[in-house]
Amino acid sequence: MKLFQQLLVAGASLGLITPIAAQASDVVNLEEMSSYSRSTKKRSSRFDSKTFINTVNEDIAGLNGRVDGLETKQNYLEAGAFSSTTSMDGKAIFWAGGIDGAAEINDGSTDTEAVQSGYTFTMNLNTSFTGDDNLYVRLKGGDVGGSPDTASVWDSKPTYHIDTKDTNDQFKVDKIWYSFPIGEDITAFVGPRIENYYMYITPSIYKPGALKSMKLGGNSNFGASTDIGYGFKYENDAGFGFASNIVSKGADGTAGHLGKLDESKWDTQVAYTTDNWHVSATLSNQQQWNGQAYNATKLADAISDGAGEDATGYALRAYWKPDETGTATPEISVGYDIRSADQAVGTGLPKESDSYFVGLTWKDMFQADDRIGIAFTQPLKVTECNGTCSSTEVDPLIWEAYYAFRPNDSIEVRPAIFGGRDIYEDTKDDIFGSVLTTVFKF
Repeated sequence: MKLFQQLLVAGASLGLITPIAAQASDVVNLEEMSSYSRSTKKRSSRFDSKTFINTVNEDIAGLNGRVDGLETKQNYLEAGAFSSTTSMDGKAIFWAGGIDGAAEINDGSTDTEAVQSGYTFTMNLNTSFTGDDNLYVRLKGGDVGGSPDTASVWDSKPTYHIDTKDTNDQFKVDKIWYSFPIGEDITAFVGPRIENYYMYITPSIYKPGALKSMKLGGNSNFGASTDIGYGFKYENDAGFGFASNIVSKGADGTAGHLGKLDESKWDTQVAYTTDNWHVSATLSNQQQWNGQAYNATKLADAISDGAGEDATGYALRAYWKPDETGTATPEISVGYDIRSADQAVGTGLPKESDSYFVGLTWKDMFQADDRIGIAFTQPLKVTECNGTCSSTEVDPLIWEAYYAFRPNDSIEVRPAIFGGRDIYEDTKDDIFGSVLTTVFKF
């Protein structure tokens, strides 16, 4: 008999025995007993050994029925719940802001200087099957206003907001991949929706406050595209790391994986990381890859822009952070990128381009977990053409400054300002903007 049933039977038995014991302890009245024995009235009940047996059997039967019912309900609840090895977290982000000058850069329309708003909602699911592996799924939806086919100034080119995602309010699978260990120091990745930088050794610790161009120490050679990818990274206890990965835009289409028409990006990174600093170099082999629009001029973005051209990129990254936060000494992140066409076919086509980034972060300055960030970057700009450039290149610069604080552990409020000069195509491409972003984590 199960322990749970034994405890219940014992309780039922004690319930029967207790009244009898209480009656036995009363004062015995002999006259009443004598009168009772002489009574001619038929006694209504009599306790004997069968009475206890029948009662206990009835109680056991009833308890068995209740236990079976509880087990049925438990199985029903488990069938409708997550696996015990699955965890979920999420966040909702609201933002509102305005940009002066961005409309002309993105679509040539008149700059309205209007305040726009948007939101994103994200759910992250992590499931382990062995204790060391992980299946990651990110569900995401959002809106910036209007159709996602008509780009807002907040989700295109150098003014892309760091927390923007326009799915026209549809909740979709945004990322999905599987990672697993190979030995003690190697982690392998494979998935139908992944980006290169998720398979890197972290190249930058600067967290952007407003613009995606500031991500990863300057979002130039790293670029971004969510497609089929796979790779691995090696990290040992001494701080040395090595990573190699590939993402293919054509692997799930007619172009095919690594075919002549495939758009792919193969990155290989060497890194050294300590508790306080990091240095890394990444070689990027790009076949018809055009994912540089977040931090590049129009002319530089044209290198290998789906026109049968291949390009090679080099990304140098470093960061340093002090032992203590809350002081005047900031964390420092820097980056430098070079990108060149393997064969600039045709006179006047861009051949070489470069970019740089500097980001400073002060933490815990006014309250715990707050953050002050200041960063500036020169987007990729063309430095050499095959012959004479057919278009004149600009001298671009973008900057941002923000303060992030937490009213509580689950909410972050982040006001930011940003601006730039000649950031895309001509000297009229000057911008200034401000945005307030609120993040709710759960």
